[in-house]
Amino acid sequence: MIVKNMTKKQIQIFFERLREQRPHPKTELNYSNPFELLVAVTLSAQATDVSVNKATDKLFPVANTPEKIYALGVDGLKEYIKTIGLYNAKAENVIKACKILIDKHQSIVPNNRADLEALPGVGRKTANVVLNTAFGQPTMAVDTHIFRVGNRTGLAVGKNVLDVEQRLIKVIPKAFILDSHHWLILHGRYCCIARKPKCNECVVSDVCNWPDRFEFGANRITQITSL
Repeated sequence: MIVKNMTKKQIQIFFERLREQRPHPKTELNYSNPFELLVAVTLSAQATDVSVNKATDKLFPVANTPEKIYALGVDGLKEYIKTIGLYNAKAENVIKACKILIDKHQSIVPNNRADLEALPGVGRKTANVVLNTAFGQPTMAVDTHIFRVGNRTGLAVGKNVLDVEQRLIKVIPKAFILDSHHWLILHGRYCCIARKPKCNECVVSDVCNWPDRFEFGANRITQITSL
């Protein structure tokens, strides 16, 4: 299925609507400082935010610094995160990352991509989340939700996550870029879902270019040709 790229006017309206719907979007992971966010996002790979929060709600009151989590050791950390998928590998990565933070960064989470991606278990997506959410940088962490929304709507059509990421950074207006990561994730998670998108409830269905949106109940609003 070929989806046309959105025009500048469509993109402007798209994000104006998402901003109106959620004026203050934020991650659904529980955290209170950059280190907690780094750990939570690392644990969230191939896991739900709900499952991660259940684990970290018990872990962080006990250990929420590199020193304290490193002191738990791999086996000790596993006891807190064993309900999360891939917990064995994640425990090892988090402990190794804590050691690097202690030895090389004075236990402070770095605010640059190179140092973040040098940490075990931290890839481009995780680094983007931390840079955006903890440090207010205009990065775009493309997960399955954002990849789907970008391609389905015509906002950012791409064959892989890097293509979509680069397209989004290019086309999203500066006024929206900082919060766009959260808007797109939440829209994909709760409205533009994979199998049965809720087009009948969608606040941006009239500026979406997905050809099948009317089959899922989108309002048949005639789009302005100048869009």
